[in-house]
Formats: sequence, C-alpha cells, structure tokens
Amino acid sequence: MATDPEAAEPMVPSLVDRYFTRWYKADVKGKSCEDHCILQHSNRICVITLAESHPVLQSGKTIKSISYQISTNCSRLQNKVSGKFKRGAQFLTELAPLCKIYCSDGEEYTVSSCVRGRLMEVNENILHKPSILQEKPSTEGYIAVVLPKFEESKSITEGLLTQKQYEEVMVRRINATTATS
Repeated sequence: MATDPEAAEPMVPSLVDRYFTRWYKADVKGKSCEDHCILQHSNRICVITLAESHPVLQSGKTIKSISYQISTNCSRLQNKVSGKFKRGAQFLTELAPLCKIYCSDGEEYTVSSCVRGRLMEVNENILHKPSILQEKPSTEGYIAVVLPKFEESKSITEGLLTQKQYEEVMVRRINATTATS
C-alpha cells in the first residue's frame, strides 16, 4: 500500500504563526465585517494587517489605490523615526486611521491602528502594488508597524479578540446571515 509522503509529515508553522500572536478587532468603528488583525511579536512590536474576513480580501474586490494621506495636514508617509528612543514617530490612538483603501467598485475602507503606540513604519510597497495586500495580507501585504509604550504593552490586548474568540464571532455572523436569508 502506497502512502502519501506529504500526509505523513507534520505541518510546519509559518513564520507568522511561529513568532507572532494573532489578535483581532471585529467591526472596527462599528462597520460590519471590517475586521483588522494585529500580529503581536514577543518584543511587543505590533504589525497591523487586514483580517481574513475584511471585505477587501473577499473575492471580486479590486483595489484601485491606497492612500496614507489621512487629512490635508496628516500623511503617514511623513513619519520619520530615528534613534534609540524612536524620535519623530507619530503617536497613534486605537482609532487613529492608518490608511484608506479605494476599491474599483467605489467602496472606500479606512484601516485603523487598533493599538496605542508609535508608528514605526508604513508599508510603501502596497502603494505601488496594491494586489499584495490581497495576496499576502499577513506578510508582505501588511499595513503598518506600531510600537506600543512599554508600560502599555500588556494592556493593549484588552478589547482585542483571540483567534478562538474571533472564530466564534465569525460563526455567529454566518449563522446570523443564514437566519435572515
């Protein structure tokens, strides 16, 4: 009897699964299904990405452009960080907008920080190739990197959902949509 060699080998966790803890913020600013994922490293750095259920990642959506220009006076691209104490970094609150995503169907989505801290960098690669946001949202398609204050690094997860809690929210959403249809 022949066995499949791939089935015998255990799944090797991805780099993200190995070194980051996934936290989720569901229905950001009360907008249904606009979920964000926060990848928290053990050194307290947080990588802000879109959750799998975000409308931008659903099939059929095409990203027209992405803008880090939040207002006439505020652009996340102007963030210049230097030195050991990260001088010049923009300070973000939980609801601070990071970028705006414009889709070809006319929809516009604002991605929020979801954690308090200093903005370390934004992903300029998604400006030039927006499709990587959809193709690799947890790796090359990240939105931004935020460094929470050391004193707040334990409390930033308050108000965020664990992977298991987020999956329960997803099941409730699916049940609610099937019950209404």
